[in-house]
Amino acid sequence: MTDMRTQLAGTATDLLERDPNVAVVLAEISVDRFERAMAIAPDRVVNVGIMEQTLVGVAAGFAMEGFYTIAHTMAPFLVERPFEQVKLDFGYQGLAGTLASVGAPYDYGTEGGTHHSPGDVGVVLMVPGTDVLVPGCAAELDRLLRQTYADGRLTYLRASVAQNDVAFEVARGRLEVVRRGNRATVVVVGPLLSRTLAACEGLDVSVLYTASVAPFDAAGLAAVAGPDPLVIAVEPFYEGTMLTSLADGLRHVPSRFASVGVPRRFITTYGTAEEHDRELGMDVAGIRRRLMAALVLG
Repeated sequence: MTDMRTQLAGTATDLLERDPNVAVVLAEISVDRFERAMAIAPDRVVNVGIMEQTLVGVAAGFAMEGFYTIAHTMAPFLVERPFEQVKLDFGYQGLAGTLASVGAPYDYGTEGGTHHSPGDVGVVLMVPGTDVLVPGCAAELDRLLRQTYADGRLTYLRASVAQNDVAFEVARGRLEVVRRGNRATVVVVGPLLSRTLAACEGLDVSVLYTASVAPFDAAGLAAVAGPDPLVIAVEPFYEGTMLTSLADGLRHVPSRFASVGVPRRFITTYGTAEEHDRELGMDVAGIRRRLMAALVLG
């Protein structure tokens, strides 16, 4: 299975070759994966080096000139470190573009806290009008990038090391019904679906899947959740990030909510993504334990 980082570079390169209005801006990360892109269009592929604020500013400059910009680096260096530039250069000026990250929430956890970014989605949602897409596998990333790169919107596209076993025909603002049950509705985001389905084995719950955090398919949730729902978000970023969208979608009925996500604390240990998943309750066993607790309390 192709990893998402390689797929991102491959899809961006293909778009660059097919569409003369595509520009790619890098900040040293993944440069080796964009060698062909640099050979194809050296005037539309810029590596600014380890200068993340400059990365966003240059990407916005391309956008102002009418290009469909794809800006890429690791998540903490794309939306957290240069947040002022994302907010003003893109958001305030109403510019469109794709901010494509890798590494969140702690894919490169062996590098320590500087490379952790479980808060990236919450941060970028503070820029009004920004779409947030979190694909569950490489095929979904390819589909989403092709659908949205030229749609006139600012989009945060979040790639990860973890992937699901099955790809869906995902789209901006779409929620997929994976299975139906009665006790609760579990809404799973991006690459956590396969492990969540394993964690839900034997539980009488509906499972919905989305790669679109914003916009969120509120109507799809309401159609499945019922009149007095318990809704549990399983999210690959800080727990509670999705709650506003879930509550807004069910504001017409009394509802209860819970979240299974990355705990809101600093991660001070070093280890692989899998080791962090076990420590933070984001592996299959941890998700099941947290789902069971939510069902008991709900």
